[in-house]
Amino acid sequence: MKKITKTKITLLAILALAVVTTGFRCTWVSPAEQQLLEPVELTWWGVFDDPENFSEIISDYSALHPNIKITYRKLRPEEFETELLNALAEDRGPDIFTLHNDWITKYLAKLEPLPAKTKMAYEVTKKSLGIKEETLVEVRETPSLTPPQLKDMFLDVVYDDVIRNDKIYGLPLSLDTLVLFYNRDLLNNAGIPLPPNNWLDLQENVKKLTYQDKDGNIVQSGIALGAADNVERATDIISLLMLQNGAQMTYNRQVTFALIPPGFTDKTYNPGPEAVRFYTDFANPTKEVYTWNDTLPNSIDAFAAGKVAMVFGYNYHLPYFETKRQGKLNYAIAPVPQIEGRPQANFANYWVQTVSNKSKHINEAWDFIQFISKKTEAKKYLDKTSKPTALRALVAEQQTNDQLKTFADQLLTAKSWYQGNNPAAAETALKELITAVKNGTSLLDAMNLAALKIQQTL
Repeated sequence: MKKITKTKITLLAILALAVVTTGFRCTWVSPAEQQLLEPVELTWWGVFDDPENFSEIISDYSALHPNIKITYRKLRPEEFETELLNALAEDRGPDIFTLHNDWITKYLAKLEPLPAKTKMAYEVTKKSLGIKEETLVEVRETPSLTPPQLKDMFLDVVYDDVIRNDKIYGLPLSLDTLVLFYNRDLLNNAGIPLPPNNWLDLQENVKKLTYQDKDGNIVQSGIALGAADNVERATDIISLLMLQNGAQMTYNRQVTFALIPPGFTDKTYNPGPEAVRFYTDFANPTKEVYTWNDTLPNSIDAFAAGKVAMVFGYNYHLPYFETKRQGKLNYAIAPVPQIEGRPQANFANYWVQTVSNKSKHINEAWDFIQFISKKTEAKKYLDKTSKPTALRALVAEQQTNDQLKTFADQLLTAKSWYQGNNPAAAETALKELITAVKNGTSLLDAMNLAALKIQQTL
């Protein structure tokens, strides 16, 4: 009798390991659910983040799912797209990869949208049959984030960038915006106590900050604006100006920034072309605000060397400028100037995590992305990297952070625009637009040509 009783107890204990316990209800684990505990390796490719930036949030996820190993690989920006496309074509690509916010449409056919729910297995310790503690398997089906929930959780610009056909194709951890970097010493020497908060004041400041030698060569620039190739992110700046000025960048899959927007009250004023004219005036020797030309070095390098008083840049430029503080670069950050009387607009530049439709672990990949996008996990990443947030719930906290306040204050009004299936071609078209206008091409002709080139990629 003792042997029979002991055998029964042993069998019951083994059976207990094969059930799912939810509250007081027990159900059998299916073979498919058993597979959820098999070892899984997720590969994740990114560009600018080092592996240690994700070490804590990956560790947190692994603690919940010990059977899932996540390997992050950082690629150089110049090799990223080529390596990614080749790997995907050869079925050796990553499960998760990071895409720029305006690349979603370009890669749409290679992405798997967020499923309606994820199913994950968890090992939990409970008393089995009141005898002893046993490690059991609990399978949880969790509804995924919906588009309306995404709109409430993330900044507005994220919704417009990652939603296609009412499906979510990516989630960001951070979101950067253009800011104005200025050299305190150069502004002090010119008698300018504060950086400009509107474009008219910026024009006046530039006149005081620009110096030319007897031959007309610029020896100190007020601001790096007006050109295409040696102004860092010139196409973002020109986009910002058009958006602030009221231009309608696209409408109904048509590029419309060269047209007067419907409902625009002043039919004699075309906001898109006028924004481009404003920008290129800074590189026009016949204008009072002339302060930049093609012979000058890259704007970021010129600022670091103390040769230009103001430049536009992003949070990711901070580490470079910080290395120059030891060389006596006395700089500060201000919001981008706005147009008085118009709604505030700032320009967004960020990356999102996406899932390959060739992944064998789509369920686990999307579960991981949703996990790290939660407030508590995203905050660990943001605290480590000192980056601005993409989550609404963290904006107010970052507004109290001296290093992040300027960026955080701009997040709620950050915008982007749909640049078609080939963002690189759109960027080239905008650079060619700037150069053409600077070289004397009719403003409207140059605008229409740029719109046509971008239209071909939509």
